[in-house]
Amino acid sequence: MADLKTTIEHLFAMAMGEHTQEARQAFLEFREALSQGRIRAAEKKGDRWVVNAWVKQGILLGFRLGELQETGEGGALSFVDKDTFPLRRFRPADRVRVVPGGSSVRQGAYVAPSVICMPPMYINVGAYVDEGTLVDSHALVGSCAQIGKRVHLSAAAQIGGVLEPVNAAPVVIEDDVLVGGNCGVYEGTWVRARAVLGAGTILTRSTPLFDIVRGEVYRASAEAPLTVPENAVVVPGSRAIGKGKAAEWNLSLYTPVIVKYRDERTDRAIELEDWLR
Repeated sequence: MADLKTTIEHLFAMAMGEHTQEARQAFLEFREALSQGRIRAAEKKGDRWVVNAWVKQGILLGFRLGELQETGEGGALSFVDKDTFPLRRFRPADRVRVVPGGSSVRQGAYVAPSVICMPPMYINVGAYVDEGTLVDSHALVGSCAQIGKRVHLSAAAQIGGVLEPVNAAPVVIEDDVLVGGNCGVYEGTWVRARAVLGAGTILTRSTPLFDIVRGEVYRASAEAPLTVPENAVVVPGSRAIGKGKAAEWNLSLYTPVIVKYRDERTDRAIELEDWLR
């Protein structure tokens, strides 16, 4: 992939209007590698995730090269989008279950065999969804999000996309994580393996995570994203505001709280997921 990386970096550096048909061919090769999971926007190396900035550059190049095109099935619905990122079509040989009902996966997104897509859900370009994951109804997997094995993204879960700046870490959900209904995980947050996010939990760079089990407070920094520890069980909580009118009015702010770490009882509560895969 070294030659492809060099080519994409060169094309990305070129000014708008300088690209040739060869540039489009190089992009199509890049997009196919992205769709097949041979390259990805971020990779785990040791105990940290490393961004492949050139992959993000390739995705942005695709938007630059693309032209608006109308697509549809000849019925009442039609769509207009860049022709460089059409929708993916799956066949039985791909071993991806896409249940009828309005789901969409964009070209340039990797969806592994044994993934289940419940309608309607959406997986955007650059996303990586690994084996055995269930993407439930109304769930979103945003641009370049990295989803591990056997993850359950429950109904209406939102996994934010991080495409720009190209060196910014995407959202990472590691193996065996349960993301409850109506959760939102944004701005490069890293949810480590086997964590459980209770329904309605919101995680962002600006929101600290309070661990009442270990007595710690986790925050994002300029060098690192907000990180949810392995096996943590996180639920929505609140913290009182101690100053000014907010204190006088007894107001509080939302905050996510780690209330326990995963145990046998937690495992039993989500055991049903294996039957759905």
